[in-house]
Amino acid sequence: MSGLLAAATSASDKRIAFRRGLTSGSIQRLPGAFNPLVAKLIQEIGFEGVYVSGAVVSADLALPDIGLTTLTEVAERGRQIARVTDLPVLIDADTGFGEPMSAARTVTVLEDAGIAGCHLEDQVNPKRCGHLDGKAVVPTAEMVRRLRAAVSARRDPTFVICARTDAAGINGIDDAIERAKAYADAGADLIFTEALHTEAEFEKFRAALDIPLLANMTEFGKSELISARTLEDIGFNAVIYPVTTLRLAMFAAEQGLREIHAEGTQSGLLEKMQHRSRLYELLEYERYNEFDSGIFNFRIEESGS
Repeated sequence: MSGLLAAATSASDKRIAFRRGLTSGSIQRLPGAFNPLVAKLIQEIGFEGVYVSGAVVSADLALPDIGLTTLTEVAERGRQIARVTDLPVLIDADTGFGEPMSAARTVTVLEDAGIAGCHLEDQVNPKRCGHLDGKAVVPTAEMVRRLRAAVSARRDPTFVICARTDAAGINGIDDAIERAKAYADAGADLIFTEALHTEAEFEKFRAALDIPLLANMTEFGKSELISARTLEDIGFNAVIYPVTTLRLAMFAAEQGLREIHAEGTQSGLLEKMQHRSRLYELLEYERYNEFDSGIFNFRIEESGS
């Protein structure tokens, strides 16, 4: 039964594994999961962690990524995903959903949801997607208060608090570096600088900081798509692919729906579909059947009374 209805690994052990991974010298790859089933696939294929993107949670609700989702919505999606995987889950907590006190509450809620870590950003609340123009960042001192509140609320010291700065695209990379240093001093365990453009910028950021760093390799954004191996060689400790699985799934879904609309049948799409047997394998149907048979293996005998 272990690992069937829920992950066999405790939240604390996942957090410890995430921290060890960040200092292992091997880059931690965290593809985004838009639902728990994708998280199971990420684990099966052999990645080191799972990411839950705020942009994906918004898009899944047919909303733009402009700070419309709530802590409850994001935390519940994170809980659903963390429940099914033995991998650590890093979640996008936007600006902490409000003032510093809200950021503190956010950390406690995400801890209770079994998440391994979250990132908080220095954008003005409500935020904007990190690869869009028109963003604004709060003063460094305000973000430091946000982070200190989050760190002070943490009950499990292994829960990873990541500080994201969006300053590079607004004030320049030097300001982003200075902010990152201040955020590390405020207690951040990991730094995520958004929307760097080139390998040279990633190298500059790495050379300036002595703290684990996270890279965002999102498609169609401002960053050059750099391989995990190259990022590891530069010295980055983790990389996320936040929207990739949703984009792949939505592209396939749209193509299929258009063909059904045009042809009146899905018969030409079968080779592009995950087979029922593969889905059942991923869902571990056979193990459920074995468990069910093991539990309900009694017979009620008729008595003469």
